[in-house]
Amino acid sequence: MNAPHPRAARGFTVVEVLAALSIFAFAAVMMASAYLNVLNSYEAAARGAVVDEDFAFARQQVLREPDPRRLEEGGEFETAGGRRAKWSAEIAPTAIADVYKVTFSCELTSTDASGPERRSQSFLLLRPTWVTDPGVRGRLKEETKTRILELKTKREQEAASR
Repeated sequence: MNAPHPRAARGFTVVEVLAALSIFAFAAVMMASAYLNVLNSYEAAARGAVVDEDFAFARQQVLREPDPRRLEEGGEFETAGGRRAKWSAEIAPTAIADVYKVTFSCELTSTDASGPERRSQSFLLLRPTWVTDPGVRGRLKEETKTRILELKTKREQEAASR
């Protein structure tokens, strides 16, 4: 009968076991790090969504306010997440009758260590009820009418020249 080879019955050496353990430990640390990064990303996304909701709610208050004087005074409110929202709006007339440029600014402060978050947005609003001087409104309407007629005439001339 053949006797087993003396090297065939041996197990792993200490160096091989240590190498395997170090590879396993390195892989475990990398997996744990990746997992923590995913958790942090989820938390940051959730926090950003809450801030977006608070900002959108403040903007809706601006869009629903019919009085321009109250808009320019601004406002404050407590959000559902325990933050304090302070908003303001600047209103500027445009070259189009009844259309106003509104620059909306909002500051959200929270009780945690992070600083206040500020956001700003500009948009146009059609508000015929905000007219303070009917003479200016009439002049703007006439200027708009003149611009439209000039564009129409120019377009007709271009079409005729083709």
